[in-house]
Amino acid sequence: MGYYWLVTPEADPSAPAGHRPPLARELAFGLSLFALYAVAAAFPVGDRRAAAADHGRQLYDLERTLHIAAERPLNDWLASHRTVAVAANYEYAAVYLVSTLGLLAWLYRRRPERYRVARTSFALINVIGAVCFALWPVAPPRLVPDLGFVDTVLDHGTWGSWGSPVVDHADRLAAMPSLHVAWALWVSVELARLSVRRWLQAASLLHVFVTLYVIMATANHYLLDAAGAVAVVWFAYVVTDRDSGRPHVPIVPPEDAFFLAVESDRAPQHVGGLIFLDAPDGSPSREDLIATLRGKLDELPRLRQRLSPPSRLRRRRWVAHPVIDWDWHVRETTLPEPGDTALNALVAALQGEPLPRDRPMWRMIAVRGYAPDRAAVVFLMHHVVADGMGVITHVLRMLTPPDALPVAGAGPSAARRALATVAGIAQLATESRQRTRLPSTGTGERVFGTFRLPMPAVRDLARRHGVRVTDVVLCALAGGLRRVGPMPAGSEGGRVLRVAVPLMTGGPEVPPEGNHTSAVMVDLPYGPMSEVERLRTLAAATRRLRSGTRALASAFVMQRASRALPPVLHDAFARTVYGDRTFQAIATNLPGSNTPTRLAGAPLAVAHPIVPTGPGAPLAVGALGWSGMLNLGISAEATLLDDVDALCRAMRDVIEELGAADVPERPGPAEPPGPPGPAGARPARGRGGPSVRG
Repeated sequence: MGYYWLVTPEADPSAPAGHRPPLARELAFGLSLFALYAVAAAFPVGDRRAAAADHGRQLYDLERTLHIAAERPLNDWLASHRTVAVAANYEYAAVYLVSTLGLLAWLYRRRPERYRVARTSFALINVIGAVCFALWPVAPPRLVPDLGFVDTVLDHGTWGSWGSPVVDHADRLAAMPSLHVAWALWVSVELARLSVRRWLQAASLLHVFVTLYVIMATANHYLLDAAGAVAVVWFAYVVTDRDSGRPHVPIVPPEDAFFLAVESDRAPQHVGGLIFLDAPDGSPSREDLIATLRGKLDELPRLRQRLSPPSRLRRRRWVAHPVIDWDWHVRETTLPEPGDTALNALVAALQGEPLPRDRPMWRMIAVRGYAPDRAAVVFLMHHVVADGMGVITHVLRMLTPPDALPVAGAGPSAARRALATVAGIAQLATESRQRTRLPSTGTGERVFGTFRLPMPAVRDLARRHGVRVTDVVLCALAGGLRRVGPMPAGSEGGRVLRVAVPLMTGGPEVPPEGNHTSAVMVDLPYGPMSEVERLRTLAAATRRLRSGTRALASAFVMQRASRALPPVLHDAFARTVYGDRTFQAIATNLPGSNTPTRLAGAPLAVAHPIVPTGPGAPLAVGALGWSGMLNLGISAEATLLDDVDALCRAMRDVIEELGAADVPERPGPAEPPGPPGPAGARPARGRGGPSVRG
């Protein structure tokens, strides 16, 4: 519901092998890893210190059972030799960090073709470590008094070393796995893969063994912690480096695979459009549509690609599917009766049918019998292929003449985006929990409805109230749902309703493939109040949409940080954060076209968006600006709304009430909006006139 400039840090597969990612983005990524470590330290696990001590005793008891408990003799000897102990303390505190960061910097500067894989494997090592620290904290031997170890740091007063008061804020209950050993081993593996001079590889390998000795002798780790580190490093390379040297096959990025993970038979995740064509002669035919699509297969590759089989450790790929089943992908149907009721029922039924994954994930249905002089076309595409803007891009490239999406201006500096991302991560971390609930049984049965509003009138209304078009749409949704929908449960009797508002986060041009959106949560005022008061309250709440920080942070997590997770963990993460645990409805506002165009020879008259609902979040509203009209499409579970047309009428009534309100004209955001906020958000500029945006 907006358009924000954000270049994602992931490498473009088509980029040159030596392409170096922007430094500011890499620094922001590193900061996010440290933030994750801090979150792990604060993760509630009952009495964390007592649990960590118990876990430490369990590890030590297991080592004694296996006759591998070598820590105590090493610690006793080191504690009696002060000079060696101080040197070991400083080695433990600094050498692993200097060597790791030094290698990352060298790879970034001198070996960018290797840097990306190395950085990703390093990130995955730290993510796994943070998860272990959060779920199963382990106290080091020196912090379990009954084990009898000597704390060499405190005993010898080593200034600034790990465990001393200078770094007292560090998480002390993070023994398993040993990241000291993991980082040292990672450095050694990378140097071996780079085939650097043998003496340097030997020195790095020696450092691994020195680190192994130091972590046990200083009583900071158990031997099993080192074994855990070896397993983590091995796993990280299995996941991130298994395709090195192989021919490139397009990988499904995690932000796209996200919608495969959250999909179920009851919550299909495909987006699309309901398109109306002026067709007094019955055109276009199914054959005309197929001919149009055949001519676009080279330009729109996802139309002829399918997903590779799933794997718990390996990301899916896009693979060629040379034989297109045109009988399935493009079909024709006739409505049992003319008009919107039968057409909307057809769209709802199509929304409830998951797209099979053994073929390209799109469909086009030519609909006859709607009206004597008008034909309808339903175009659906799975969310793994594209988001709402991507679907619009696909449609625009099918039109004659080919239309283009709006483009954004130049973005801010990489450093500014990085700072905004860090700020957004902090904001997301302090986000309150979702408390409201809309009725949802997850049966999969859907309803669909549409209505239209003159764009000039909506813009004039927004200008008079000093708000944006997006605010008007959200107010209509909140007020309309209150009039005809059930009262949400929770949060003071349902006085707020949390809605996910997708924001575009991409470059100056939107490619047809992939997801370039991130969701920002907005609480809609749902309590009893006048619609004018509701609009003003809502406009204050939507300021977070325009700052851009949350959008950048959300995009960073989905598009960057999640790349460090293997598919099985990424899928679990997606199912945890997406749906009724986080929001109860989706509302999106998209720019369209103001240029007269044709589809397969027939003039395109109207286009309504089709937006999927989230798991357990039973309502989705899409708005699309097209040829001077604001076209809305409402999708909902049948258990929420037995009459979706009633909600459409209620939303109209809210907008009419706002339009009739006697309010002095308030200064509002210019169209297009002004300079970017902290994240450098910039609006899109449409071709042929202003476009709808957040």
